[in-house]
Amino acid sequence: MIARRFSLAAALALLPFGAVRAATLVGKEHRVTFQVSSNDKAVMNLTLNNIGNLQNEFHKLGQTVQMELVAFGPGLVMLRDDTSPVKARLTQMKEAMPNLTLSACNNTKLAMERAEGHEIIILPVARIVPAGIVRLINLQEQGWAYIRA
Repeated sequence: MIARRFSLAAALALLPFGAVRAATLVGKEHRVTFQVSSNDKAVMNLTLNNIGNLQNEFHKLGQTVQMELVAFGPGLVMLRDDTSPVKARLTQMKEAMPNLTLSACNNTKLAMERAEGHEIIILPVARIVPAGIVRLINLQEQGWAYIRA
């Protein structure tokens, strides 16, 4: 038994530190939230690129990631059925990534409805949360990493 432990320790000592660290993280689950509060298509696409890259990199490492995109203010345009410039891409990504949640701020939705005088329909792949900013705070308090493009 002692010889087996010594052999394992000796083998690990010969590996580069990064390889040892990566080996200890296999199976780790990450949790990341993304804020979108801009009505800029480039910002929306940058966020979606980051989500895709994150998914791919953690998958390569044998790790999982839970991701939640929270849209509020002008960024709610991203999740609106009638105005989203990235509607098809969001639908495709959500279908391919069950670990991705899309959250739309109800406070913003109600304000847009008052300003525009009609009901705002959110994409079917998204859900409505009471307040986007509160959702972000709650996720961060639960230990989620926070990204804003």
